[in-house]
Amino acid sequence: MEGKPICIGVSAGNAADDRFGARLIASLRRHRPELRFVGVAGPNMRAQGVEPCGDIETLFESERSAARGRRRLLRGARLRSVQELLAAQPALFVGVGAPEFNLEIARQLRRAHVPTVEYAGPPVWNWRTWRIRRIAPRLSHVLARFPCEGDAYARAGVAATFIGHPLAESVPLNVDKAAARTQLRLPQGKLIVALLPGDHEVEFQAIAEIFAKVAHRFLGECSDVRFVVPATSRRNRELFESALRLHADGELPVTLLFGHAHEALAAADLALVANEEAALEAILLKTPMVIAVRAVTMARWWSRPLSQVPYVGLPNLLAGEQVVPVFLQGQATPWALAAALTLLQRDADGRRRQIDRFEDIHRTLRQDCVTRASEAILGLLENAAA
Repeated sequence: MEGKPICIGVSAGNAADDRFGARLIASLRRHRPELRFVGVAGPNMRAQGVEPCGDIETLFESERSAARGRRRLLRGARLRSVQELLAAQPALFVGVGAPEFNLEIARQLRRAHVPTVEYAGPPVWNWRTWRIRRIAPRLSHVLARFPCEGDAYARAGVAATFIGHPLAESVPLNVDKAAARTQLRLPQGKLIVALLPGDHEVEFQAIAEIFAKVAHRFLGECSDVRFVVPATSRRNRELFESALRLHADGELPVTLLFGHAHEALAAADLALVANEEAALEAILLKTPMVIAVRAVTMARWWSRPLSQVPYVGLPNLLAGEQVVPVFLQGQATPWALAAALTLLQRDADGRRRQIDRFEDIHRTLRQDCVTRASEAILGLLENAAA
């Protein structure tokens, strides 16, 4: 057994996770070049020397499959991955994102007494803390991207290390809004308002009508405005165009984009966002915002325990105070949202307060997350060897 390299099992779920995982492996190799890595890997992780026992293309294929076919593909891929990982006898397993896939692998490996770590795992702030009850038995350690997540895991008895957020490192502290407007061919002299109704089609359809009505009402209060709406798919763009025709009572100054949500938020003076991912980008791009949440179908019960947390909305939770107005479910009416946007547009001190707190949050989240993650993993390896 002497001289046998220590093995770390790894698993990534998509192209972004593959890039994060590759950076983490490169950092670990700088400290411990003798480490061996085996797992589910894309091209970036394989380029760092990961011995593949599965490929993220399997996960991509499952995304294009019907629900039953997706479950069958994932189940088969997990089974093969677990068998090959156990055969490699890893000292540690690190799951990178893809919770539906990686947490099940972690559950089975932990049954075999392999310590398990989650990197870039599922969000658990606000009402999503219910996820911790399902996640906790599967993980030995969590590398948390937000301080509030680390605290939530610690309360559930799961060891956690706050490592910061990779997006906070990729976004500069100072944003050039004029350059972003030039890139999107938006007018420099007008008020730019970004509307982000969400990514998933069901969510988008549910709130597109509301956002179209908000734009119409806001235009009545501020005529010198241009709206910009990034749509993540052709179908979502069609849904918003339909909502504009039905509910905006005529022509609105709107620029519809395919993607480019980051650029739209960078160019905007104000934003109306419908999910926490867009809220995080607005924080990092220092764009004052209003948040509207209109969950649909069975997801509506998520809003019930919100009174149990001190602040609702990721910006407020990270700031530790009420900075951004948040409208939930029935509160998120066109009239209330338009009024909140109008108030924010007229309140220079309120916008400055948001921007100042966003700068503080941005600096907090810039932690050199790859280095902190690798240090935490190396510490776990040392504890496992002791």
